[in-house]
Amino acid sequence: MKHIILLLLIVLSFNSFSQKKYPENYFRNPLDIPVVLAGTFGELRSNHFHSGIDIKTQGKEGLKIYAAADGYVSRIKVSQFGFGKALYVTHPNGYSTVYAHLSRYANTIEKHVKAVQYKKERYQTGNLFFKADKFPVKKGDVIAYSGDTGSSGGPHLHYEIRNSKTENVINPLFFGLNPLDTQPPTVNAIKAYTLNKGARVNNQNNNILLSLKKIKSGVYTTNKITASGIIGFGVSVFDRLNLAPNKNGIYSLEMLVNGKRFYYHDVETFSFAETKFINLHIDYPHYKKYRKKYQKTYKETANKLSTYEQLINNGKLNIKNGLNYKVQIIAKDYKGNASTITIPITGVATNTIFSKEKDTTNFKILASNFHKFSKKNVTVSFPKNTFYNNIFLDFNVNDNGVAKIHTPTIPLNKSFTLKFNVSKYNEIEKQQLYIAYLENPKYPSYQYTRKKDSIFYTTTKTLGKYGLVSDKIKPTIKPVNFKAQQWISSLKTLKVKISDIGSGIKTYRATIDGKWILMEFNHKKRILTYNFNDKKLVGSKHIFKIVVSDNVGNTNTYSTTFFKK
Repeated sequence: MKHIILLLLIVLSFNSFSQKKYPENYFRNPLDIPVVLAGTFGELRSNHFHSGIDIKTQGKEGLKIYAAADGYVSRIKVSQFGFGKALYVTHPNGYSTVYAHLSRYANTIEKHVKAVQYKKERYQTGNLFFKADKFPVKKGDVIAYSGDTGSSGGPHLHYEIRNSKTENVINPLFFGLNPLDTQPPTVNAIKAYTLNKGARVNNQNNNILLSLKKIKSGVYTTNKITASGIIGFGVSVFDRLNLAPNKNGIYSLEMLVNGKRFYYHDVETFSFAETKFINLHIDYPHYKKYRKKYQKTYKETANKLSTYEQLINNGKLNIKNGLNYKVQIIAKDYKGNASTITIPITGVATNTIFSKEKDTTNFKILASNFHKFSKKNVTVSFPKNTFYNNIFLDFNVNDNGVAKIHTPTIPLNKSFTLKFNVSKYNEIEKQQLYIAYLENPKYPSYQYTRKKDSIFYTTTKTLGKYGLVSDKIKPTIKPVNFKAQQWISSLKTLKVKISDIGSGIKTYRATIDGKWILMEFNHKKRILTYNFNDKKLVGSKHIFKIVVSDNVGNTNTYSTTFFKK
């Protein structure tokens, strides 16, 4: 009896130790308004999982952002895209908090950042790291103000909590934030996938959209299907929280087969190194064609995500003749609100015809090997393990010099190199040329083009059509809130709009009276803004000058005189 009690104590202790514990009252709400989410942790984004939560700021910029706990500002980064203006606070309990898309920093921090920008004569700062004694903060100190900088779709605060040692991100809702959510996830659609050559669903060896019926809130079912061989499922699902219309991500996805768990994943935590495997977690070909994401309830062999637990046969079902199966797929949000999809299956034998995969091209890719192919004036090089699986590559170059490198429906693990021989062009033509992504030929997308003599090359992780495009048009510059020879003493800012219809804007440089000024670029509105509080003007007559260049070197200059005391 003593041995049994001791064993139970050991098991209970192990279970308690193995559960992940997070301090629920250590961090405060970084805003002084209720937490309403525009985006949840781990939801599906383009090529990555969302690494934080997006807290709504009531459509406003300039709300006070507070330090969630005691600590120190350990890093700041100002970027044109991505997080925009971001601030990182390291806390003594082993965690760090991240605040992004800010409009500006608290006064002392803002002064330091602007000093760096003026010294470098650049808006983007790169990473600025600080020791603990530079900017110490107390819980509740104002550290910044909310904004819409970087790759933001509107004013909000992107908020993260990270393990300071590993840099793994953790769902901030585990730390005590409590948005109101009483609604179960909404299921849009469900698909069945045949995962080997002999597999069938409703007598077809294709991926099939199943007929979905909503019984009541949180309860769905499909018509009975017949199947055989190895099959899997994928579900299109989103979650709405109370007080907001946003279609957010779910927290967990589970699949039971006759009551037994075959598949489970949740988004409690993950590392940035693994987030690229989202492209194996979803039905990537369907997403690239139709912009709709299906989360698979099975795991691809090459998928290294750590979010999966207790998988049986990686979530793949081997349907046997004459047997009946009850499959239940359960989607939950963080609060535990659940939606369940029931799929009845009957195993029905089919005549299986095995056939060798046909080599329809001369370009066979063995994923573990390096490959290099050339056609006409185009060369494509794939490092080892660029592809997750072996494929037959469709590679061709048409008479207009457009290279088709397969289709963009296959995700890549690494970037490949694409080279164009441009020896037939003269020097002026070479200067105006750039490599563009041409899946939509009406809207060429500039690819970072490196030029070396008669070889232009780029690296990319996207398959599809690429070609050379000429850009002979210089950027445009238009004043927004002032005119030439105008008195503007009442203005707090100076604004100009810049745009480019070709290769895109690469650089801009603005001066007043010959001295560099910091102009912040809102790339969504294409407006540059200078704040007159940055530098005191001497005298009343001033010359404003701005030079804007695109990615192939076309340059435009705008200069004017204004008056301000």
